[in-house]
Amino acid sequence: MTTLDELFGLRGKVAVVTGATGRLGPVMAEALAGAGATVWLVGRDQSKLDALAAELGCRAARCDVTVDEDVAALGETLRRDGGRLDVLVHNAHVGRGGSLRSAKPADYLAAADLALAAFQRLLDATRDLLVAAAADSSPAVIAVASMYGVVSPKPHLYSTPEAGNPPYYGAVKAGLIQLARYAAVELGPAGVRVNCVTPGAFPGGGEPELLSRLGRQTPLGRVGDPAEIATSVLYLASPRSSYVTGANVVVDGGWTAW
Repeated sequence: MTTLDELFGLRGKVAVVTGATGRLGPVMAEALAGAGATVWLVGRDQSKLDALAAELGCRAARCDVTVDEDVAALGETLRRDGGRLDVLVHNAHVGRGGSLRSAKPADYLAAADLALAAFQRLLDATRDLLVAAAADSSPAVIAVASMYGVVSPKPHLYSTPEAGNPPYYGAVKAGLIQLARYAAVELGPAGVRVNCVTPGAFPGGGEPELLSRLGRQTPLGRVGDPAEIATSVLYLASPRSSYVTGANVVVDGGWTAW
């Protein structure tokens, strides 16, 4: 009988999770570490990284993914520490509200830098490690997008226009889905898989009335719990998804199904 470890085990593998101390990062890191991977937690706040690393038994690497030198240094850290990378999760995100009325061109540039240019930086800094891992593994790059890269927010769900999701966020997340497809095609011949996970409503708290309104937009009638994204990431990271690349796994309670 095939065991769970044989299906999803990551023993001897190395994983990087950016945006590790955010809303979804900790559960992703915990799932990967629980499967046996050595997990590097990446973020901008060293104290938060250290606390989470101590809690999960992971390693911490302060890195601002919008800074070329920081990302290059992350790659060098991985080379010095075993020279291996099997799983790269690009989850860095900054949440804020907004609307077309309040959005500025600079907001679009900053959002694109964090979602798109950072993805390029990370691949540039670690491509050789991912390709090398393909010799005995099925290395995986996982980009975390958003349902608002697939559909538009519904303004009536929010108390004010500025409380809703800003236009530049969905625009760059849509771009990230496409960039993951592009990368999957280019890196596939080298044995590196690239996929997207698209979360739905996973709010980090908020007004009960708002959570109720958001939940009613799904067939399941509720918002998501961060833990419910973890198994999708683990599946895409595991060797048993070795024939899955260029996919967008939507975890949204059915929000985009109607």
